[in-house]
Amino acid sequence: MDPQMLDALDRVPHGGASDPQLLDFSANTNPVSPAGTVSVYESAFSAARRYPVDDYCEFRAAAAEYTGVSGTQIIPAAGGLAGIRLLLSVVLDSGDSVAIPSPSFGEYAKEVQLQGGEPTFVDHDAITEVDPTPHEVVVVCNPNNPTGESYSPTALHGLADRCRNAGTTLLVDEAFLDFTDQPSMAGVEGVVVARSLTKIFGLPGLRAGFLVATGQLRDRLDVARISWTLSTPAAAVGAHCLGETEFVDETRQRVRSERERMVDRLSTAFDVTDSTAPFLLLETDRPVKEVIDQARSNGVVIRDATTFRGLDSHVRVAIKRPHENDTLLDALGV
Repeated sequence: MDPQMLDALDRVPHGGASDPQLLDFSANTNPVSPAGTVSVYESAFSAARRYPVDDYCEFRAAAAEYTGVSGTQIIPAAGGLAGIRLLLSVVLDSGDSVAIPSPSFGEYAKEVQLQGGEPTFVDHDAITEVDPTPHEVVVVCNPNNPTGESYSPTALHGLADRCRNAGTTLLVDEAFLDFTDQPSMAGVEGVVVARSLTKIFGLPGLRAGFLVATGQLRDRLDVARISWTLSTPAAAVGAHCLGETEFVDETRQRVRSERERMVDRLSTAFDVTDSTAPFLLLETDRPVKEVIDQARSNGVVIRDATTFRGLDSHVRVAIKRPHENDTLLDALGV
């Protein structure tokens, strides 16, 4: 980490409401978790009185089965963002350029700068066509946050080929890929995939995720990761959730159905970006604060999307269960 950058950067704004009386549509997490999660968490208490076994064999095996790779390619991390910081700390030197989609997750640029790197912003719909040669890392968020658009597997594999030829690491953040039918880039040579249990399993406070990497970079990441990466409850709950593929399928179907229904209603008042994710980006011709305040006065919190680079008239809303979505639609008057 570059100490010189610490005084020049601020915290990155995120969604999430602390008031339990408000219905939170600002954070894109599943409102439900797999059956049995609570009992697994509670059962991990006695084992949490000892240090975790640092090889995380059970968690790695579950993550490998879930993503279709070998267990040796799994690098445990305390959430997807922790994994991204680990990767950048391993591959970046001061002054290295990193291609970052815009608009997209604000933490990418901050994490690059903390390592002394230079973020190079590329329009999100052109990121798969970028020339990787000038960059040490190219970042793709698939589906992209906050737009919700997915990239074609052909385009991603083409970018991966060019990155390999250029000696550039391709980081694919698949935090929302579980909500789509798209294949993962996990296991592709030269690609590092970041995954999280936050979104699909509705466990943002658990802080559990992993990277998938191959070859020498995988070995370097495993050496560099902090010891006892995951807490015992996080590893146990993570292994349990990653085995609940039926839950994932049911969630995916619900989100797809609800997304179509919400688009029909929201399109009467907003310009809605096509999305394959569990959220929708809405452009409004009203002041953004007015839209946010209207929703909040009706008990609903939505995301101010003007905090994303390049957006100045947008809000973002999550897709939840039908009765919750009805509350949001009523709150927005659509």
